[in-house]
Amino acid sequence: MKIAVVFNRKSKNVINVFGSQNREKYSIITIKKIVESLKKAGHQVKEFEADKELIKKLEGFMPGVIKGELPGLVFNLAYGIQGQDRYTHVPGILEMIGFPYTGSSPLAHSLALDKVVTKMIFKQNNLPTPDFAIIDTKTFEPPGIEFPFIVKPKNEAVSFGLTVVNNEEELKSAVDIICQEYKQPALVEKYIEGREINVGILGNEKPEIFPPNEIVFDCEGDHIYTYEDKRNASGRNIYNKCPADLPEEKINEAKQLALKAFNALGCKDFARIDMRIDKEGNLYLLEINSLASLGLKGSYVNAAKQRGYTYESLINKIVEVANIRYFGSLYIDNIIPDKSSSKEEKALTYLLQKRDGIEKTLQSWCNINSRTNDSFGIKTAIEKFTHDMKELGLKTENCYTDENRTWMWETKKGFKDGALIICNIDVPIFQYTPTINFKKESEYLYGEGIGLSRANIVTLQYALRAIKSLKLLKEIPIGILIYTDEGLDNLYSRKIIKKASQEAAQVLILKAGSSENKIVTGRRGQARFRLIIEDNLPENNRLKNNSNIIFWFADVSKEIFQLDSKEKKLSISLIDFNIDSYFTLQPHRIKADILVSFYEEKYLDEAVKKLHKLLKNKKNNTKVTLSEVSNRPPFIERTKSKKLSMKFKKIAKEIDIELENTVSLWPSAAGLVAADIPVICGIGPVAENIHTPKERIKRISLLQRTLILTKYLLEF
Repeated sequence: MKIAVVFNRKSKNVINVFGSQNREKYSIITIKKIVESLKKAGHQVKEFEADKELIKKLEGFMPGVIKGELPGLVFNLAYGIQGQDRYTHVPGILEMIGFPYTGSSPLAHSLALDKVVTKMIFKQNNLPTPDFAIIDTKTFEPPGIEFPFIVKPKNEAVSFGLTVVNNEEELKSAVDIICQEYKQPALVEKYIEGREINVGILGNEKPEIFPPNEIVFDCEGDHIYTYEDKRNASGRNIYNKCPADLPEEKINEAKQLALKAFNALGCKDFARIDMRIDKEGNLYLLEINSLASLGLKGSYVNAAKQRGYTYESLINKIVEVANIRYFGSLYIDNIIPDKSSSKEEKALTYLLQKRDGIEKTLQSWCNINSRTNDSFGIKTAIEKFTHDMKELGLKTENCYTDENRTWMWETKKGFKDGALIICNIDVPIFQYTPTINFKKESEYLYGEGIGLSRANIVTLQYALRAIKSLKLLKEIPIGILIYTDEGLDNLYSRKIIKKASQEAAQVLILKAGSSENKIVTGRRGQARFRLIIEDNLPENNRLKNNSNIIFWFADVSKEIFQLDSKEKKLSISLIDFNIDSYFTLQPHRIKADILVSFYEEKYLDEAVKKLHKLLKNKKNNTKVTLSEVSNRPPFIERTKSKKLSMKFKKIAKEIDIELENTVSLWPSAAGLVAADIPVICGIGPVAENIHTPKERIKRISLLQRTLILTKYLLEF
């Protein structure tokens, strides 16, 4: 699964700097060790500093999930940047945006950080804790308990400001320092002279309780574990001993006391409970570290080793208990399929594990500029695709490969009476259109031709790879036909597409899906005509003469637009309008393309006849030519395709996607497929703003459509 390791170290990327600043941080060595441990277990891991950009970073790394896929997890190491209750900041954000995470909730962290509240909860639950009082400089009054005292900040961790005081003067000095430096009252607690131990807990419903770890003070001075000691900056010889040298009954008592404290504060997943043992053997709870340090030499890690954990297994066990807490005890079975898993479940697992790879492959395709008229780019794209087909073990189908505009491969089973998948590899946009750089957002992916071509190619490749991973690709009758003249309206590939599709049992056209998760069961046809108007140009035809072909063409254009008909599903537009003229002379040539969108051939023929008739009424001394450039037949909705679309809808519903049918205004190769062959179009990822510099696909749809295609082919 995807795991984001979130921590605070250097970043101060906040809107305003104010309040108490965090002093706690994990070492780079520990962070790297945690990341390595997670990667070794097969997780996809990335590190993030927790600042005001955290949500955006997480959205980019962990996009929305599909049914059957666990959402990503945050491995929380974040101590916060500034302000009060810093441990709660990242968990609070994650709760709000719906990201699972390791460790305790904001509530448990806030209770544990407030040492006074913690001790009050201990007392309410009849758990032993030293007597205490709260003191600040303004209302300084010695507590009614005997010296010596432990003095520390009320809301801090890691032994910040910890000191032992033996008289009122030392007490006042210690309180002044805490109030000034930490901007909070001081907790004054009865000092328990004796031994210091801590007990680690791992898990939730039936947690593991680690053997008590003793902090051994082989040194002079107070036997308290200060911040300087923890950072090896005090010069004192202090070390961990686990298990602590205690009688068995005392070990069991410490474990049970730790568990009760853990549950009383509502901690989750892992924590460390600190205690003292007086000379009579009485145990006292000091506090709970709800975000127990995972430092390599820390007491929690040391105690885990005594339970048989390596560092790597401990880190991954924390992930496991957090996942079980969120997703139930069956979550592990959903991650790693066993022999009883269905082929569809195994294919799903394969694709989920390759999710980052799918997006990286898409980026590599978007970096290849293979616009329709770019012969070098087309060659590069074909070479890349050919290499991928060979890796999959597909063989070239020479009958339908002309090494110019069409290429075809098939599985060992062949494609006849099977599924023929058709996809364009060129990017049908104008050469002067700006290049779009590949970019990820939380919900969208942008890039050159990403909806027009690239995402469809990647969907196809990974569907085939998933099937190959099951060792089933050879057994399924599949043909792959790609062409490079989408931008030329299938001018050169149409004959081969028509011929190949007649031998297949069904045809799948990999074009972008429509918005709102729609697939295409019908498309209009599109015919393009080239109109050239030339005027005999007398030498004295100066600009002052307002009687020219532009005025005549403007009048004719009005009549052309009137040929539109909603009832006949016919629309006409003028595109690529160009005017030629010589310096100081009237325009002498107009070139324009007339685009006719139609659903029935008879209405196209009717419109063309009317066009010719309109253009006959030409201006004197004017030559008018109208010629057909291309004609893409409509894809008429057919009964035989209904079963095809119903099957796709059924598969989609299994992953909570409601597919709908739609009819598109844009033509496709589907119109070249014979009327008696079942065909479906628009099964690629959902695209928006195609043919524009803002072209993009819905990020989640890349995985969704790949999975749908994979499952469909597996059921073929």
